[in-house]
Amino acid sequence: MPSPTDTVVSELAAAAREHGRLGIDTEFVGEGRYRPLLCLAQVAVDTPSGGIRIELLDPIADEFDPAPLADVLADPKIEIVLHAGRQDVALLKRSWETEVRSVFDTQLAAGFAGLRSQMGYDALLREVLKVKLEKSASFTRWEQRPLSDEQKQYAAEDVQHILQLSVAIQNRLVDLGRLDWALEECRALEEVDDSREPELLFPRLPRVDGLDPAQRAVAFRLLEWREEEAAKADRPPSTVLQDQTLVELAKRRPRDRERLAQIRGVNEATLHRRGERLLKAIAEGRDYEPIPVERERPARQDPVDPELVALTETLVRTRANQEDLAYELLANRSDLQRVIAAWRDGTDLPDVRTLQGWRGDVVGKDIFALLNGELALRVGPDRKVAAER
Repeated sequence: MPSPTDTVVSELAAAAREHGRLGIDTEFVGEGRYRPLLCLAQVAVDTPSGGIRIELLDPIADEFDPAPLADVLADPKIEIVLHAGRQDVALLKRSWETEVRSVFDTQLAAGFAGLRSQMGYDALLREVLKVKLEKSASFTRWEQRPLSDEQKQYAAEDVQHILQLSVAIQNRLVDLGRLDWALEECRALEEVDDSREPELLFPRLPRVDGLDPAQRAVAFRLLEWREEEAAKADRPPSTVLQDQTLVELAKRRPRDRERLAQIRGVNEATLHRRGERLLKAIAEGRDYEPIPVERERPARQDPVDPELVALTETLVRTRANQEDLAYELLANRSDLQRVIAAWRDGTDLPDVRTLQGWRGDVVGKDIFALLNGELALRVGPDRKVAAER
């Protein structure tokens, strides 16, 4: 027999399908854990009378099957509205074992609608809807139960106006002819996750390139082992074994507890709790296929002229102001440095978003015109920078 919460979940899913949209936010705890723990999911859906229904789904206090809502999140025909939703998407994908499609992120979209980039939810509500929230429980232990009425009110407010906010922002975007731009940017959030694949973590280990192929194989096995231990204990990997200790173990490859104890960073607690498993992982790493060092690396580029970087940044900011766009949506310093280096060296254009799609039309072509002396920056009568050919 379905629990009361299961019934609520089914009703929310049905409402989302009927009206084609769902607002959602999460509360979670990440500190001291292997990966963030979902503590609460706040859901907002439309009602037949034109109102908004808000429900707090508590996976800690209630057992329920999220499958109906998980299916909604994965349905590309249903718009999923969030604010600053990168962490929410990753958390929901893992916790509810689903995909999240048709994302509309109100914070991200606001930057296309002539609003400040990276605006907090309450600030955006004040700016767009003239609604003021009373935020009094932002720093709270969301994993502790029972939740207070104040915590529940805080959580509910996070989705109380989110559907109305999304409509207001989308109306602005339609008027500006930028809805497609914003939707394209929001769709990128569908691909985020918080998985920790050893193959992706391994190249980021400090000093791992200084190991020989056999040592690198041991380092890879130790990285796998550390992830396994951290996941099992639900603790950050660094509390199991620090990076520098892992690399030193791979370099020296101790075969017994006595030699293991000589490694800096292997304390008595580690020896007592994990010593035998650690030695076993090192032994297993010896049997791994050696991992060669990647010798084929891009040649180190000479630093680009900082004055050219400053000049192109000024152009981007000028275009952003003219188009009423957030600067961060057009470019960043790293991308501009790569573009300038390619222009200077006469090499292929870098794969950076500033040169692609609508960004290329708004500012990408002008960057090269500026560098080639075909476009100039000047201060106009209004004391603002303008670009002219």
